[in-house]
Amino acid sequence: MLTTAGLALALLAGSPRLARAQKVRQPTDGGQPGAAAAPRPARLQPLFGGLTPAQATAAYGAPKLEAVAKSFASKEEASAFFATKGFEYLSENQPDTATSRFNLAWLLNPRNADPYRGLGVVASSQPTPDASIALLQQALAIAPTNTLVLSDLGTSHLIRYGTGKKKKDLTTGMDLLQRAVAADATNANAWQQLARGYYYQEKYPQAWEAVHKGQALSTASLDFGLVSDLLAKLPDPLGTFK
Repeated sequence: MLTTAGLALALLAGSPRLARAQKVRQPTDGGQPGAAAAPRPARLQPLFGGLTPAQATAAYGAPKLEAVAKSFASKEEASAFFATKGFEYLSENQPDTATSRFNLAWLLNPRNADPYRGLGVVASSQPTPDASIALLQQALAIAPTNTLVLSDLGTSHLIRYGTGKKKKDLTTGMDLLQRAVAADATNANAWQQLARGYYYQEKYPQAWEAVHKGQALSTASLDFGLVSDLLAKLPDPLGTFK
């Protein structure tokens, strides 16, 4: 079963920037019971902890932001640069640095979907995918046909369905994932997540078909936990997995 702790892994593998692998780890907690977390600086919270762009600009410093923007041909170019850096830091497991870069990218261009998507991945480390879903929904509002946003958000809804069993999450997740593969049929990880959704719907032949479509595009996309779950319900029609 997909878990919230595994969402970052599921969202961090597979695209031209970061592949969304479907390998999922169980959450671990090495902290001490009852230990209170120290308040995090606003710059290390998604969207500066919920500030408006105007409020966040004031907090960051308008002159400082203008100085950053002047190093680029436009604020849009600057935003794209810092969003790309954010994904690079995510791939290096530096979520705080990634968050600061995504926040800066957002300040420079609030109409850039990538900072919302990146912050959604960062937020996936939280106990539930709710914050991640909220951020990814903002990305989708800006880029409604972006296959990466569609598949990330669809994956997040399936994870929430896996814990809460609310049919709406399953329906929404499947719709988003189907839109993702319609936008880009080479999105291997979206196919694997579709397979998970079909498994939840007990549509095992369709699940196997989606598994094989994803596998044909990228073997790295395979979710062997899902393969094991499927084998327990229906033998692989192609005989690839035993």
